[in-house]
Amino acid sequence: MQELLQIFPSRELIRDFLNSPSTWWQVGLFIAGLLVVKLIAHWLQPRLQTMIQPGVIDEGMRRTAMRSGALALIPLMLWVWLLAGSAVLRHHGWDTALLRPAMILAGALAVIRMGVFVLRHSLNPGGPLKAWEGVLTVTIWALVAFHILGWLPRIEQLLDEYAFSFGTVRVSLLNVLSFALSIAVMLLVALWLSNAIRSRVGRSRALDESMKIALAKLIKFILLTVAVLVAMVSAGIDITAFAVFGGALGVGIGLGLQRVVSNFVSGFILAFEGSIRPGDVISYGETYGTVKALHTRHIVIRTLDGLDILVPNENLLTSDITNWSYAGDRKIRLRLPVDISYNDEPEEALKRLERLARENPRVLKNPPPLAFLLGYGDNGVNLELRVWLSDPDIRGEIRTEMYKAMWTDFHAAGITFPFPQRDVYIKDFPAGVASPAGAKPGNHSGSARGRKRAGKAKPPD
Repeated sequence: MQELLQIFPSRELIRDFLNSPSTWWQVGLFIAGLLVVKLIAHWLQPRLQTMIQPGVIDEGMRRTAMRSGALALIPLMLWVWLLAGSAVLRHHGWDTALLRPAMILAGALAVIRMGVFVLRHSLNPGGPLKAWEGVLTVTIWALVAFHILGWLPRIEQLLDEYAFSFGTVRVSLLNVLSFALSIAVMLLVALWLSNAIRSRVGRSRALDESMKIALAKLIKFILLTVAVLVAMVSAGIDITAFAVFGGALGVGIGLGLQRVVSNFVSGFILAFEGSIRPGDVISYGETYGTVKALHTRHIVIRTLDGLDILVPNENLLTSDITNWSYAGDRKIRLRLPVDISYNDEPEEALKRLERLARENPRVLKNPPPLAFLLGYGDNGVNLELRVWLSDPDIRGEIRTEMYKAMWTDFHAAGITFPFPQRDVYIKDFPAGVASPAGAKPGNHSGSARGRKRAGKAKPPD
């Protein structure tokens, strides 16, 4: 605590500083600047927010620069005010020892505020870093302030006194804070580099999509690992002392985190081998949809109902997956079964089915549509139309269009669709049960079909 008190000036210096007229001029100028800047910002910021709304100005460097300037508006105007006030005081021969560090700190806050925003926006505009943007800004600015005021060495010495030991390893509060700050900075740099490399790899025409994703994820993993190691070294932590911890971590991975590691490794396998790519249409169990993204632990499948299904990577390697667009080929064959009555001509129906398929503009002409007679069913003749489509996502639409066209065309041509019919034959009536009038065992005259045949056989009057 004695070292911390040495940071502040002595009582005599404070008394002389407060008795100086230039001190109060500087204090008054600083307070007046705060009030003026606050009033100007209160009037100017709503207008700037209106100008930088999405749709008013296009996304890009210009909008990012305007947004960062709006965020740093107050410290930036305060820096200009203090710069002008300091020049006026020096012109009249007054001391500016108080305004000079205040001016530097205001300018540093403006630069740090804009720099952190641009860095966060370049990494992930809506990511978790947005919630820590203010904390990161204040932390960096506080370190800069301590350095400018000359307090940083004394604070480091004080923090280094609070320490505990693990055998031969000494860990102080300064090491912990240095490690936290170092790893935060190194992770930001690693994320920025990985995003830059991912953008560069994404523009490459020599690599397919799966290879681009695999390389981007591998580079990001390597950079994050290096960032953690560099942060530990810069914080003064002996890496060799963590050999025991590394062994325990390996046991923990082998026992409790094996599924996590399995999904992680499976994600790299899927990305490198290219069996599943973003944009592929796949079927996994009862799930059918388009692959939207490949992540380290899972993939995202967007179903036709607009649902996003997250499937672990390990399941994709150990289960049967139907890829409807493997190797970029999205063409599929659609089967359309249809039955006709035994009273109709199958050859005529087959010709009409192929003609209806050729008339549909979304049915591929090559391979050509074909109609087949599959067999004779209980209620009618079984036919099937087979057509090729350019995209599996339009199967439902083409199925509806073709069946509507079949219904209209077949009814116009007098071709009928059969429906299930059953005849009931009564061989003998149980004793004591009265039979219908005119009904005899083995007689069909009382049935609906028997009455229909009798009506057809009756000669005209």
